[in-house]
Amino acid sequence: MTSQNPIFIPGPTNIPEDLRKAVDMPTIDHRSPVFGRMLHPALDGVKKVLKTSRAQVFLFPSTGTGGWETAITNTLSPGDKVLAARNGMFSHRWIDMCQRHRLDVAFVETPWGEGIPAERFEEFLRADKGHEIRAVLATHNETATGVKSDIAAVRRALDAAGHPAMLFVDGVSSIGSMDFRMDEWGVDIAVTGSQKGFMLPPGLAIVGFSEKAMAAVEDAKLPRTFFDIRDMATGYARNGYPYTPPVGLINGLNIACERLLSEGLEHVFARHHRIASGIRAAVEAWGLKLCAARPELYSDTVSAIRMPEGFDANRFVSHALETYDMAFGTGLGEVAGKVFRIGHLGSMTDAMALSGISVAEMVMADLGLPIRLGSGVAAAQEHYRQSTVTALRKAA
Repeated sequence: MTSQNPIFIPGPTNIPEDLRKAVDMPTIDHRSPVFGRMLHPALDGVKKVLKTSRAQVFLFPSTGTGGWETAITNTLSPGDKVLAARNGMFSHRWIDMCQRHRLDVAFVETPWGEGIPAERFEEFLRADKGHEIRAVLATHNETATGVKSDIAAVRRALDAAGHPAMLFVDGVSSIGSMDFRMDEWGVDIAVTGSQKGFMLPPGLAIVGFSEKAMAAVEDAKLPRTFFDIRDMATGYARNGYPYTPPVGLINGLNIACERLLSEGLEHVFARHHRIASGIRAAVEAWGLKLCAARPELYSDTVSAIRMPEGFDANRFVSHALETYDMAFGTGLGEVAGKVFRIGHLGSMTDAMALSGISVAEMVMADLGLPIRLGSGVAAAQEHYRQSTVTALRKAA
């Protein structure tokens, strides 16, 4: 694959040139004051993106998976009970991680394509009279199915049940691209990574801890060394790290936050919604359906598109890469071979999205699917044109 074409996998995402250059930097002494001047603005920038004034942010050399291990090992003990919904591959993986850490996981089996059933969570929480459930796990944006869940509704379920459980949220494919309100939604731990909305290479687990989550750390009995936030906090107080930090990525994160905040978070979210809506218009014009069951569940960062019954969607992905040098996402887990995914997050524009739509049409035509070339492109073009005209009128 060349560097000429944008990628349309839901992460890692396209890297803007200024961020690529920010990561590509000479070696510095990470125990010198230079590192502190890089680190603390990055931490402050992440807090602004998370929309929190109270949480503490930690950056680990890892990925979102490491972020989740950070969340559970720093706040829970063996045998603790957690509540989750299994509605996609990534919620499934967080459940698996908890089970491997000898936690007692109660989970609600949910059809892939549906969001988190907040009402079922409320039933579990009300029934838990002894408050044995220590944490509720919620995947904000299920990357495998293109489903967005209502985190505010999960918080309302906790509050309605009068339950003290902590709320842990996987925002790996949402934070930095879709509205996320850590303080307002009462999120106790928010987890994301560098390679999605922050538009950087993989390598950073980005984790926000509320005051409540911080208070749980001292009593937690699960083992942790590399992911111990107490060691990390001690390092931060000295403008350093408990071990060698990924200096280039942290420098890049600082610039990424500046870029997002300079564009304006609400504009970032509106851009993602506009681009996603254009792709959804193309899918409708093709006569295909999304994996997400209803419009209120549609993700603004990734669309999982169902292929016709009996057609192997992996053929679509491999043909696109081999013939047109363009990368789309494969289906995962229960929807493997049934969907292909278009990632439309991070550094993405209307024009870039149109290039992906046009290649998708050529691939479907090559593979004998009943597609009229240009149908999806025209539908997306009309949406983008109308959106631009509307925005210009509002600005006038």
